[in-house]
Amino acid sequence: MNQLDPLQERYLAVKTVMMPRDTNPHGTIFGGVLLGHIDLAGAAGAQHYVSCAGWPDQPMVTISLEKVEFLHPVFIGDIVSFWTRVLRVGRTSITMHVSVEADRQGREEPLTEAQITYVSIDDQRRPVPLRGPEAD
Repeated sequence: MNQLDPLQERYLAVKTVMMPRDTNPHGTIFGGVLLGHIDLAGAAGAQHYVSCAGWPDQPMVTISLEKVEFLHPVFIGDIVSFWTRVLRVGRTSITMHVSVEADRQGREEPLTEAQITYVSIDDQRRPVPLRGPEAD
């Protein structure tokens, strides 16, 4: 059986339609709205990876959002896909790459890219190993 490297697989974490309430005065979607969706997609992608790896389901919080590039504007009515891919897995953290694309005239147009790092925490909000307590 031919298996892909899970660190290289893309995962469709969020897909949504951009609405008029999310526009700026120029008629395009606010960058902050996209950042919110990017953070949500990155978290969903990280949780998906952790679950597929069989690690414990623990809360994760965003600790950094890096290298955001807005490549093209996003318009009202765009159907936007937020794809994630694991970049790095540390002891307590996971770094995700999020690619944002819109289906425009039957082809995917890249819109935005970002890197986000999440850290796994316990109920006192202290970092804990992603793989669970036995990983210490």
